[in-house]
Amino acid sequence: MLKWLLTLLAALLVLGLLTPWLTRLGFGRLPGDVRIARGRRTFYFPFTSVILSSLLLSLLAYLLGR
Repeated sequence: MLKWLLTLLAALLVLGLLTPWLTRLGFGRLPGDVRIARGRRTFYFPFTSVILSSLLLSLLAYLLGR
């Protein structure tokens, strides 16, 4: 259980560190990512970015598992 928790923490840390560079590459502003701004509130639903990242991570897991 501790191993999974540490792995999750490390993955979130890496994702947090990579966020500025991924944003510059357009990740998070893909067609299909929905942003709704109403007054001072902004809601963001990154549908396409989540699907793309899921596909890339699945491919990486598949290739590393071989």
